[in-house]
Amino acid sequence: MDNPILDIRDLSKTYKSGTVALAGVDLQIRKGEIFALLGPNGAGKTTLIGAVCGLLRPTGGTIEAFGLDVAKHWRQVRRRIGLVPQELAFDMFGRVDHSVEFSRGMFGCPPNAARIEEVLRSLSLWDKREAKIRELSGGMKRRVMIAKALSHDPELLFLDEPTAGVDVELRRDMWRQIGALRDAGTTIILTTHYIEEAQEMADRVGVINRGKLLLVDDKASIMAQLGRTEARITLETPLAALPETLAAYPVTLEDGGRTLRYRGGDGTGKGKREIAELVRALVLGNIAFSEIDTHDSTLEDIFVDLLEGRDGVPA
Repeated sequence: MDNPILDIRDLSKTYKSGTVALAGVDLQIRKGEIFALLGPNGAGKTTLIGAVCGLLRPTGGTIEAFGLDVAKHWRQVRRRIGLVPQELAFDMFGRVDHSVEFSRGMFGCPPNAARIEEVLRSLSLWDKREAKIRELSGGMKRRVMIAKALSHDPELLFLDEPTAGVDVELRRDMWRQIGALRDAGTTIILTTHYIEEAQEMADRVGVINRGKLLLVDDKASIMAQLGRTEARITLETPLAALPETLAAYPVTLEDGGRTLRYRGGDGTGKGKREIAELVRALVLGNIAFSEIDTHDSTLEDIFVDLLEGRDGVPA
């Protein structure tokens, strides 16, 4: 990758308790992309963000952002990074606009009322600018957190579970706003529990578990390489064993021989072609069936397979 905006090499973090939070992580982020980091609780997502943002000291490895060594130039680097943490942290009695203005000043930026207005309007907060933060809904408070992170015009924005606790309608609204930020040139790294969120928004996806990156790739490439097609064929008469005519297909008998389960393909349409061939083989073999239910892998299916070590992918 040419001149990544963020270049992480062999990053590790072991706490005094002996807990390994990161174990040799390598990750390069392209300028202008949305990168989704997926993983269960305790996988190392927030630790990784904290290391880049200077909130904790890694045990080993290097981090370069904007071509600068974070350990040596952390003040310069941090000025160019925005962070929206999982936890909401405000002066709950402060006004929305004052809170955002304060965040801008914390990074040494001069007052700029026009820019604050632009940020608040982009997040549908302008009408709430004089409201006390404690008066806002949970979704609006999270928008204020994003506004605070954008107040100093960062080039790289971290969103740690940006839509946690937000209803579906507001979540989709925030997806559109995050997409608009990317279109304006901001590079975005988000962590999420919502696989749908990554599938909807991200250009690339990484899966982390137990401090190790299991996979990093373009979303389309992941679907092509690890995607699968499944089919459950309900037989009218149970089979005691698979006939020789079906031996060439990735099928198994379930439910006491009443269901023929196919699991194969490669995310490129091969699965559907094989299922059609399988159905023809059933007809030619006089094996009657009453129902076929097919299902293509989602990113969530692939994520679960990775974590559980299925299909030869290490967990």
